[in-house]
Amino acid sequence: MKKYEDLPACPVATTVQLIGSKWKLLIMRNLLIRPWRFNELHRDLEGISQKVLTESLRSMESDGIIIRTVYQEVPPKVEYSLSDLGESMRPILKSMEAWGDMYKKSFDCE
Repeated sequence: MKKYEDLPACPVATTVQLIGSKWKLLIMRNLLIRPWRFNELHRDLEGISQKVLTESLRSMESDGIIIRTVYQEVPPKVEYSLSDLGESMRPILKSMEAWGDMYKKSFDCE
């Protein structure tokens, strides 16, 4: 996790720093549904490189937003899921989804 002194003074800026990238938001969108494996995420997130996905997942794990679970089997199985902290963002992401839907529907009336 980041240290308090490394975070911006503004709470909104802190949130944007933690999940503000396009890919982190889309990763979280998927993890709201269920745990995902790396290759599933890579296939589903069209346009993301393996490098960016790996960096995003590592960063989100380091920040305590997601949990990486390794299952001891052959071949090894790794799943990513939201932590309790990540789950606490569910209402925020749902509000963003509702706002995005409302905004898109505003174009239907024109």
